[in-house]
Amino acid sequence: MTEYHCLEPQDLEVFLERRRAIPSFALDMSLAENLAAVLRKANEFVPSLAGSLLLDNPLKKNKEREENSLTFIATFGDKARELLRQTIPANKGIAGHVYLTGTSYVTRDLSTDKLHHLMFDQANDYPAESLVAIPVRIEQEVCGVLELVNRSETGYYSERDVHLLEIFAEYISISIQNVLDGRQAQEIAKRDNLTGLYNDRYLHIALSKSIAKCRRENLDLALLFMDLDFFKRVNDSHGHLAGSQVLREVGILIKTAMQFENAIAARYGGDEFVVALPERDLLEAIKVAEDLRHQIVTTTFCDKPGEIQPDPIHLTGLTCSVGVATLHRHLQDTESVERTKSTLLRLADSAMYVAKETGRNRTATAGEPVRRLEARRKTLDSSRNPARDSAQGSALDSARDSALDSD
Repeated sequence: MTEYHCLEPQDLEVFLERRRAIPSFALDMSLAENLAAVLRKANEFVPSLAGSLLLDNPLKKNKEREENSLTFIATFGDKARELLRQTIPANKGIAGHVYLTGTSYVTRDLSTDKLHHLMFDQANDYPAESLVAIPVRIEQEVCGVLELVNRSETGYYSERDVHLLEIFAEYISISIQNVLDGRQAQEIAKRDNLTGLYNDRYLHIALSKSIAKCRRENLDLALLFMDLDFFKRVNDSHGHLAGSQVLREVGILIKTAMQFENAIAARYGGDEFVVALPERDLLEAIKVAEDLRHQIVTTTFCDKPGEIQPDPIHLTGLTCSVGVATLHRHLQDTESVERTKSTLLRLADSAMYVAKETGRNRTATAGEPVRRLEARRKTLDSSRNPARDSAQGSALDSARDSALDSD
């Protein structure tokens, strides 16, 4: 009985990154079984001794297509297991020719075919004689090749075989497209339409999972609760389109600033944002908060035509207040995951209001304001009102120096 082999789901994941704007998440559709089934059916209609499906790697894709490589992701027949994960250059062999031209190719005698890549056969001890190769398209672009080798019964591939296999190539495309569409639909449901960050509904789901994981592995988790200062003035002075454009740009700024692989950045509502940082402690979280706060105050928003606000308004001096809380510093492990999540959000939210009430444009942690980093004070002061900021902040900073130094 012929065995059909395919890469494991986690290994197939990399070949599905066809829409780079969509972050990767665990593959939960049985694409491996679908691809194996398509190969099986193709072999039933066009019996062959061996076959394979090759795809390019979208994460390593070059603009010059001949510089790409093709990877065997599904195979059957002799040497099938050995072929999995092997790669061939896109500028060599029949598979490469089909990939670059986007046209099917059939040959009755590989030994005399000028396109045949003999070195690959010799390296794998694979005696190929006849071959048919069909382009596989995803979103109208050729991304791979379906190959069958050594036709059973007749010994060669007919035009009818080519037409049948082109139909199966469409099934392969549909299988992959369904996975891409499914993950896009799932991702859209997680996202805030305006900022592109996660929405509050998904934040609660992801935060609960992250808390549970960090508890199991005895890791810390930090939570940042951020609110823009006097944001209503933006809407009142420049209109709600400008306000929406600012929120979108803040979302882009937050997304760009979150370089941690497992960070969760969400728009909580209005002009409030939440960032969860698994595996980060209080000091690391404070640094992230201060970096983010510094970027907000030094950024000129709506400085060029935007998707929402067509006319630039060059908005400067926008500030934010940030509250920080962490699992290890501020909570006990005796509470349930859901209660811990709610308490963590409440503590970070309360800390943010402490920052608001003590002058804004600052960070607070569990009710204790954090001094602005001295290296940035001059930059920040030059963009704000030095006299007012000094009057509001210097006494408070001095009073809490010893407590902050102990953190």
